[in-house]
Amino acid sequence: MAAEIHLTRRGLLGGTGAVLGGALLGPLAGAPSAASAQAAPRVYTRSEWLARPPTSAATVLDRAPDHIVVHHTATPNSTDYSLNHAFALSRSIQNYHMDGNGWADTGQQLTISRGGHLMEGRNRSLSAINAGDHVVGAQTGGHNSHTIGIENEGNYMTAAPTGSLWSALVATCAWLCDVYGLDPHAAIVGHRDYNATACPGDVLYARLPQLRNEVAGSIGARRVTQSSPAVPSGLPGPRHAFDHGPALSSGERIR
Repeated sequence: MAAEIHLTRRGLLGGTGAVLGGALLGPLAGAPSAASAQAAPRVYTRSEWLARPPTSAATVLDRAPDHIVVHHTATPNSTDYSLNHAFALSRSIQNYHMDGNGWADTGQQLTISRGGHLMEGRNRSLSAINAGDHVVGAQTGGHNSHTIGIENEGNYMTAAPTGSLWSALVATCAWLCDVYGLDPHAAIVGHRDYNATACPGDVLYARLPQLRNEVAGSIGARRVTQSSPAVPSGLPGPRHAFDHGPALSSGERIR
């Protein structure tokens, strides 16, 4: 199935009502009950990493996102796995997005450091997730209204993520799938599935079938994704730090 997904996913993802293998891409018919809810991972809040105030409040939609988009930050593969480094990373991303891109705030909703620390990104993201709602970010061009983005620290064109980052990514995706009632086999995608970019890197992208399977196992889903090796995107890698490809489409304005 994964080979088919790899070959056709971008075309199928052109609209949120796309069908894959007879199953709607998006929320499951029934969200998990409170009794079976996935334990939420530790999320460091914006106040903890000393975020700047946004220039305007993020838009919150009274509905769930239907896809989880995996990104890489296109920054060096740091060997500083400390919490202080993770907080500094979040501040650097926010500064780049606000001062370099002219955005109101950090673009993505969540960030994971190479030390496995999970942090809130865009303002109002954590409260929206906890309420089952969606904060509109700036992380996947043309699809911000229905996707939630996770930035993973590092450049994964040729290197693999750390074990700590991977474990945190699995836990984070499991939590999001549980909160929003998403099928991980359909909902977890890479940035390149939507936009012309090499993000999240050839190595991390090739591991998305494994990610879907591990997340599914974590939340008790039974279906297993069978996969063949992912084909490199053929697109150039990041030109500089934080260059992970289109975050906004032409004319798209995100507060």
